[in-house]
Amino acid sequence: MPDLVAPTTRLHSAWLDAHAEWGPGLHEDGFGLAPTDEVDSPTGFAAWVARLADQSDQATCRWIVEGDQVLGGIALRHEFNDYVQWAGHVGFGIRPTARRRGLGAWALGQMIDEARVLDMDRVLVVCATRNVASARTIERCGGVFEEVRDTEHGPVGRYWITVGEPST
Repeated sequence: MPDLVAPTTRLHSAWLDAHAEWGPGLHEDGFGLAPTDEVDSPTGFAAWVARLADQSDQATCRWIVEGDQVLGGIALRHEFNDYVQWAGHVGFGIRPTARRRGLGAWALGQMIDEARVLDMDRVLVVCATRNVASARTIERCGGVFEEVRDTEHGPVGRYWITVGEPST
């Protein structure tokens, strides 16, 4: 059974395994990884985890973990600012070998619950138009398509999820 955990240095090796599976680059949506983060060394990884903890008033970052494996990450950004206008309130990514198990929908549902705790009325979720799996996941979690926008990274679909009351 998967669990959502706060980023932790305890999972450095497991996180590096997931990172290697994605391949080079900073494309693991939901991890809050910045181009300036150095995650290979224990010191750099600890600094990154500390930065995420320091920013917890701005974003809730969680790793999707099962046993001793990091399967993905998800982040909920709390405020609607210029970055969220572009990237959405929620970003998530599942490592390639863990896809097609419903982990993204499960984690997104958990973050919608977190948005409710934060008194957010609705959340914006954005994904590349070519990412059909993410679009389906967002729609499965109540996402209503708004529009396609062109960005420097290509066209993205914008979806709004009404947070509402807890499901019974």
